[in-house]
Amino acid sequence: MGPKIGVEDNLRPVKKYLSRKGYEVCSIKEDTLESFDAVVISGMSENFLGMQDTETGAPVIDATGLTPEEVYDRIRDGLKRK
Repeated sequence: MGPKIGVEDNLRPVKKYLSRKGYEVCSIKEDTLESFDAVVISGMSENFLGMQDTETGAPVIDATGLTPEEVYDRIRDGLKRK
């Protein structure tokens, strides 16, 4: 399995796409944020989840307006910088 990515439940197309690309995809609710290599959220929940205040050390991608392919590209870029 590839890197572990936390994805909000409402982003099903992103979850499916990332799984096909070889990532281990989990619901954000399933684990602590620190256990993920990257986190994908929808813009609506950014403040609700307290993501801005959380230090995960992992890239946090806001998927608002992005295709699953664009989210994948941002994760890949973020993991390279990590």
